[in-house]
Parts: sequence; C-alpha cells; structure tokens
Amino acid sequence: MKIHVLGKTYFVTPRRLIIAIALLCLFIGIAGWVFFGGLPEGGNDTSSGWSPGGLWSSKATGGGFGRPQPVSAGVARQMDVRVTVNALGTMSALNTATVRAKVDAELKALHFKEGALVKAGQVLVDLDTQNIEIQITQAQGQLERDTAQYKNAIVDLQRYKDLLSKDAIAAQQVDTQEALVRQLKGTVLIDQGQLDSARLQLSYAHVVAPISGRIGIKQVEIGSLLRSSDASGIATITQFQPIAAVFAVSQKYVPLIQKKLHEGTSLQVEVWDSELTHQLGKGKVSLTDNAIDTGTGTLKLKALLDNKDESLFPNQFVNIKLQLDVLKNTLSVPSSAVQRGALGTFVYVINPDNTVIPTVIKLLASDGDWQAIEGDVKPGALVVIDGADRLRAQSKVEITKTIDTGMQAADTGANISNKSAEIQDTKKELRRLSTNETTPPNNASGGVDGSVGNGLGEDTKRQKFLDRLPPEVLEKIKAMSPEERKAYFQKMRERRQQSSNE
Repeated sequence: MKIHVLGKTYFVTPRRLIIAIALLCLFIGIAGWVFFGGLPEGGNDTSSGWSPGGLWSSKATGGGFGRPQPVSAGVARQMDVRVTVNALGTMSALNTATVRAKVDAELKALHFKEGALVKAGQVLVDLDTQNIEIQITQAQGQLERDTAQYKNAIVDLQRYKDLLSKDAIAAQQVDTQEALVRQLKGTVLIDQGQLDSARLQLSYAHVVAPISGRIGIKQVEIGSLLRSSDASGIATITQFQPIAAVFAVSQKYVPLIQKKLHEGTSLQVEVWDSELTHQLGKGKVSLTDNAIDTGTGTLKLKALLDNKDESLFPNQFVNIKLQLDVLKNTLSVPSSAVQRGALGTFVYVINPDNTVIPTVIKLLASDGDWQAIEGDVKPGALVVIDGADRLRAQSKVEITKTIDTGMQAADTGANISNKSAEIQDTKKELRRLSTNETTPPNNASGGVDGSVGNGLGEDTKRQKFLDRLPPEVLEKIKAMSPEERKAYFQKMRERRQQSSNE
C-alpha cells in the first residue's frame, strides 16, 4: 500500500498499518484514562481502592487540586405527588352573542360603555321609532274599521234568522250572511295580527343584551342606519364567568380519564401562562369529545373555571396541567437533583462525611419542583441539586446552601407558610439553647459548627450550620435533653474537624 506524506511515497503493508492504528488507539486510551480518571497517590498502588473510570472512581475528588466542590443541596422527602398531564389549550367563552338590530332604522342612542359588564335584558341601543309608530296607527285603524263591519254583520245575521223563522225570507240569504260574518271575522284577526306585528317592531327599537357578560368594542356610531342583515352587528358580548378551557390529551390517557369520570371523580385542571410561571386559574373537566382525532391521536376535553378575577380571556393560549391521580406518601427529590448518565438516571446523595455517592433511581411522576422516584435514597437524605457537573463517586463537597422547596408538591391542604414559620422558630430556639450549652462565657471557642470566633461571628456561623439541617433533624435536636444536645454538637465538631484535617 502506498502512502504519500509531505511529498514522499512510503510503502506500508496492511499488517504494519493495523499495528500502527492499534498503538495510536492505545496511546489515546491511556491519555484519557490518566486525564479523566486521575492517578492515585503513591503511583500505581491499587490497594488504595482506586480504579479508573472517571465518574465512578472511588478516590475522585470534587474541585481542582483536591478542594471540595461547592454544591447546593436539597432534601429527599416522603410526600404526595400528583400525576399530571401537560397540554396546550385555548380559552373559550361559555357563550358568545352578537348584538344586532332586528329592524331597519336609524341609531338614536347608545346606553352602554365599551368593555363594560352588561346583564341580560339590559337596554343597549335605541333606534328611531317614527316609522314604526305610523305603522301601528294604520294597523289600529284598519282593525277598528273591520271590527265595526264584523259586529254589524253579526246583528244582520240575527235579524235574518228571525225572519227565516217566520218564513219571510229565503234560507239562502241567511247562509250568505253567515259566510259574510266568518269572512269579516277573519279580516279582524288579520288586522289584529298586523297591529301586534307593528307593536313587536316597536319593541325591537330598544335593543337589549341577549346574555350577561362583557361587551366589546362598538361597530356602529350614532346616526348610522342599522339593518337587520348587517353581519358585524352593533357589538359582541362574551360570557366568561365561568369560562371554558379546551385542550387535547393523548389517547393513551383516555381509559383512565373515562374511568375517573364514570366513577364520579372530578379531574382537576390548572391553567398556567405561556411561561409556566403564574397560575391563572383552577377548574374541573366538564366533558370530553365524542371521538378521537385520527390525525393527531388525541381527545379533546373541556374544563370549566370560575374566572372570578377575569385573568382569562376567550381565545387565549394557555398551558394546561390535568391531574389524573396522586401518588400517596412517595419518595421524592427536587427535580434539579436528577442527573442522567451512562447508567441511566441517578442522584448524588451526600454522605455524613460530605462525600457523594451516585445512586441510580427510577423516575415516576413529576410535579413542579418535585420528582417522585424509586431507589435506594432515604427520606431526609441530602442530594446535590446544583454543582453536580464536576462530581464523581466519593467526591468531597462543601454545602453552600440547603434549599428546602416545601413539604409537598400537590395542594393537599398543608399550609407551607406556617410550616416555614415553625422551622424558623425551631432554629431560633436551637440557637438559644446551643449558645447556653456549648459556648463558653468568653466566646473564645467555637460554636455548634466547630468553628472558632467570637461575638456576632459566632451567631452567623451557628445560623449557617442550622440552616443546613433538614426540618426533621431540627425537631429531633430540639427534643433532646441538654446533655444529649451537648454531646451531639460535640460529635458534629469532631466530625467537622476530622473532615478538615483530611
């Protein structure tokens, strides 16, 4: 085989080429092994437990030059987590009506303010009524004239019947008179109908709101000639208290949705803005469509929301969270703690000696800031939620912040603000107790966290130490006797000192 390098030609056999490629791959592998896995102290001594592999190395360190990696931690909890389905939806007015004139007439007056709330039956517009009033007068005159003729015909018929009983006239004349009476009666009925029609047209001159709701922008001005055939009408009224949300979910959720609805279980719906930062309303599923869309494989659902604060408007695009079920008392971690790697999904669990161990987990339902999981993670354990990009097995970490995102993701009636207040009260009580039991009078020795300082510095360090403790640990310490609490703080100091020496 000929290889041209820098203008020269070399003859290389296939065997030599394979050997060269193998040596190159070996060199790259050793370089990556040394760079990513690191070399143990003392050369190639494998008795220290070191093994190559980067992420899973048992002697890997946190930050560079052996310094602990700063991280933020969250607390694993047993809690109720909702099983939700996310969807895109559109708000729809419960009822929409276009206000139109039912007669052709000139617009005389407007009795509404654009964008205001109106009630059903409220007068919105007055039209010119002169032409209609003239029609009423004509119809009333015709009715009175034909009514007089009808009554006169009835009197003549009675006379003819008396004469026929005396055999003074022919029977044919009586029959003719009876037909005339029936004819005039029909004429009177027609006149009455024309009069009623004219009066109805007069009532249409006062245009009223057909439904209650918020009226939109007017489409006409005073003095305009309104016609009943105008498509745009006078204005539009939308009823959106309550308001409906229409959205579609995948057909795989249809059996569970139908089961819940048939059992009479209400399916809760949350409406969020486009950025999923503000909840705009809550409601319940009222109905489902009667067929699955074959083009998208989805089923449409409609939910009703009271919309008392009028934060939702018709045709508004929103994000929908449909609650299908609740996982009771399930192990959960903050969603930001979940990592993904070669072995799947895992979390970094922080050990008491401030080292981390990657623990493989199985993801269940996710609800807001919480992720329900299955795995070897204990409730109350600290997990890394920020700063995990440079961590490996047994990496040393320094917890800079412990974030407690709440006791539960689902709205189960717990008052989170009250819980936070209780935790703060517990911390204050522990600071007072720890000051009385662990700090010498001259403030020369360390506080509960084993640090050295005096004055206000001790309070600050003690505050940081207590802020890192989970609520259940705080309650446990508070329940201890003074002797047990003092021994616990001393043990924490020794552990902290040992970690610093290592």
